[in-house]
Amino acid sequence: MPKRAPATAAKKTNSKPDPRPARGPKATNATSAKIKALEAFHDAPSGAVLTSDQGVAIPHTDDSLKAGLRGPTLLDDFHLREKITHFDHERIPERVVHARGSAAHGVFQVYDSLEQYTSAGFLCDPRRETPVFVRFSTVVGSRGSADTARDVRGFATKFYTQEGNFDLVGNNMPVFFIQDGIKFPDLVHAVKPEPAHEMPQAASAHDSFWDFVSLVPETAHMVMWLMSDRAIPRSLRMMEGFGVHTFRLINAKGKSSFVKFHWKPLLGAHSLVWDEALTLMGKDPDFHRRDLWNAIESGAFPEWELGLQIIPAGDELKYDFDLLDATKLVPEELVPVQRVGKLTLNRNPQNFFAETEQVAFHVGNLVPGIGITNDPLFQARLFSYVDTQLTRLGGPNFAEIPINRPIAAVANHHQDGLQRTTINTGTANYHPNSLGGGCPFLADAKSGYAHFPEPVDGVKTRERSERFLDHFSQATLFLHSLSAVERQHLTDACRFELSKVTRKEVRARVLSLFREIDPKLAEDVSIAIGVAVPKSFPVPPSGTRASTHRGDNGGISVAPSLSLEHQPKTSIKTRKVAVLAADGFEDEHVIALQAALVAAGATAELVSPVLGMITGARGKKLEVDKTFKNAASVFYDAVFVPGGAENLDALRGNIDARLFVAEAFRHCKTLGAAGEGVALLAAADLADVKLATGSKELVDEQGVVTAGAGVKTHALVRLLIAALATHRHWERASG
Repeated sequence: MPKRAPATAAKKTNSKPDPRPARGPKATNATSAKIKALEAFHDAPSGAVLTSDQGVAIPHTDDSLKAGLRGPTLLDDFHLREKITHFDHERIPERVVHARGSAAHGVFQVYDSLEQYTSAGFLCDPRRETPVFVRFSTVVGSRGSADTARDVRGFATKFYTQEGNFDLVGNNMPVFFIQDGIKFPDLVHAVKPEPAHEMPQAASAHDSFWDFVSLVPETAHMVMWLMSDRAIPRSLRMMEGFGVHTFRLINAKGKSSFVKFHWKPLLGAHSLVWDEALTLMGKDPDFHRRDLWNAIESGAFPEWELGLQIIPAGDELKYDFDLLDATKLVPEELVPVQRVGKLTLNRNPQNFFAETEQVAFHVGNLVPGIGITNDPLFQARLFSYVDTQLTRLGGPNFAEIPINRPIAAVANHHQDGLQRTTINTGTANYHPNSLGGGCPFLADAKSGYAHFPEPVDGVKTRERSERFLDHFSQATLFLHSLSAVERQHLTDACRFELSKVTRKEVRARVLSLFREIDPKLAEDVSIAIGVAVPKSFPVPPSGTRASTHRGDNGGISVAPSLSLEHQPKTSIKTRKVAVLAADGFEDEHVIALQAALVAAGATAELVSPVLGMITGARGKKLEVDKTFKNAASVFYDAVFVPGGAENLDALRGNIDARLFVAEAFRHCKTLGAAGEGVALLAAADLADVKLATGSKELVDEQGVVTAGAGVKTHALVRLLIAALATHRHWERASG
């Protein structure tokens, strides 16, 4: 198996081209090719004359054609009818799920050839850069909902390969609620707003969802993920992605391996805390969307590495969980994730509707060398994705929409229908034919897509394998793998959600489900929701029977890979620090911190009572970025208060400034202050954390770094950056 090339290896040795593309739309040949393919469809009418759809010049578009100045509008105003008709139909039906999304263009490049496992060209040629389009989304909410709702996040990647489009349509969680796609309508109906009153929006905290969960034990594992911090990521750039299903890799000799796809963010996976998520819903409901857009615009391109868990075909039945069960994962401690290539998002869409909204993903968009398995959820998605695009995008020709067009040549016998943009000029639209010279010809066996010849034998039945019936062992594994803080967050999330459930019998059934996962979890949740834990697990409805045994997860009782606490904590790249300052701030403190942050790939923003220029104690003039009225600590990863007597006087009397500091402390973020600025932290009442009191004192306690006026600034900054790299300081957390 090829090993991951270090991100800096190419720069040091020049032995391998750096997979990370340069910034901009002309960064690579592959990117340029995709842009060129779309150029014919671009419309930026600078200096152009307004015309009708037929190219007729329009001299006036402010008044409709009327019979007299105050007369009725005339039917023969073709421009009015055309203009209004287009407006009336600007909106297409939103996606049933994953309606709210944001997306970006980029490139993918494999580090070393994977030809021993697959014949997929984009995974076998390290010189090849494959254009991609990635769409992130929330599942439950409508297009107008908020980014930071507790929800699963979609992570869908369209690879425009030279052999055709490959869509890896996954989530930020490696498992799913159900095992068979026939239950998908039931799941979505249950989690969506209740039909009587269309509430709640973008939330699972209501009776119908938890009623479904309590009656379908296979949801247990996914519910643990949904109640965990994974459901409220810090940003789209800081969350993992998973293909969810088990796929096949097939090499040129026809040998098959099973594979699980992973996306590993180079910034590490990090989360919000629930209180931050709630605040952001009001302060900036576009928080994730804006963060992704701004990062790309600033050149801080988001990066992930593609990870593979490869399982030999002979090991299909090796584990006590089934590889075809989408409610199960393969612990990384059993099968390590091998990082094989890099995805870099380097260009924002030019038109949200044309690209992000009209992109159509399909799990059946496969290329030679990648195949599917008999996972019953996977199989149902093969039908569902095409079917939903027919309704959403108006007909079967959605692949001709520019964002969906492959860079590979397309030749087929499709004809007519809505949105047909190809002008067929051939003499034969069928196969076989002689009138058209037999074109288009069939591909040869080596270059065309071939389904893996898996033996199939069995009786038609509506049953599940016994191997699918263990619903609780992996839910328990996940829960026991979390840190103490993560587990407390999960418990609090369950308490919040179930407190919104009005029917006590539903709350009781959920507690019985939790008891099967972990008795202490059930008791901890029970305390807060007014219902006792039932003594026995209720018999679920027909077709959803629970397991008669529990697996041992390959002998693993704790999997550190499942906890966010084990994510990388060495970099502060793209982190944002709020510097609270007013006139009279200590110039050196701010200038030194700004320089150090920029050097480490982070940024600082000046937050002050009002916008405009502020002047330092030594005459340095700086422009304010935000005020306390349009900013909040939830937008930042750390807060710093520079010294300066006048600066302190302006901030200490400002209640918003004190709340800014107190909120950041409560969310376990890094805080820093120097000189007189330490007094603002003291005024915010930071519990029992020790602060610097002497002129020469430098204190770093629980992520709060403070320095007296006589401490060298570089020493303070060094400690502050080290504290920021840990992201959160859970030792002072109450949850």
